[in-house]
Amino acid sequence: MQFSDRTEAGRLLAAKLTRYAGRPDTLVLALPRGGVPVGFEVAQALHAPLDVLVVRKLGVPGSEELAMGAVAGRGVRVLNAPVISSLDIATAAIDAAAEREQHEVRRREQAYRRGRPAPGVHGKYVILVDDGIATGSTMRAALAVLRELQAGHIVVAVPVAARESYLELRRLADEFVVLLIPRDFGAVGQYYLDFEQTSDAEVRRLLAAGHGA
Repeated sequence: MQFSDRTEAGRLLAAKLTRYAGRPDTLVLALPRGGVPVGFEVAQALHAPLDVLVVRKLGVPGSEELAMGAVAGRGVRVLNAPVISSLDIATAAIDAAAEREQHEVRRREQAYRRGRPAPGVHGKYVILVDDGIATGSTMRAALAVLRELQAGHIVVAVPVAARESYLELRRLADEFVVLLIPRDFGAVGQYYLDFEQTSDAEVRRLLAAGHGA
């Protein structure tokens, strides 16, 4: 199965989330950039507000694919204590990586939100959307951030996910909704006929249209 584009994928995904429609405590958060067109369709169908969760993984120096933590807006920092301890990573290295990635978080939030404040997630039903999950590292970081911010109930919702990532992440989320779990995954883009990169301008347009839906 292939989706024609992210818009179609979002509409199909929304059909699996109708139990959340019209709830005043529901918020759709999309991972930019590719998750935003998918999240927009979900938010529209559920009559829920749409925003982004800008999260940056903190890679271990020299082995950046291995996460020692993550940062998000409002100065949120989540650390992976077992990794830090086992590799004896210096506090200065952690602080330097966090400062660098926090700067990028602030830059992206400013570019996407245009001055709008980030929504509160405390106690809310948060539907966390992306256009697909391969390794799951970004989604794992996003889940850690939402736990730190005390979201009430976290639903990961994606059109397609690698089986290994699905099996791991479903234990970290309160609920996991996915349309496709291929046996041989490959890459997210192969499940879309149109997988053109989502621009910053498109992210801003969709957020403005979906804000306070």
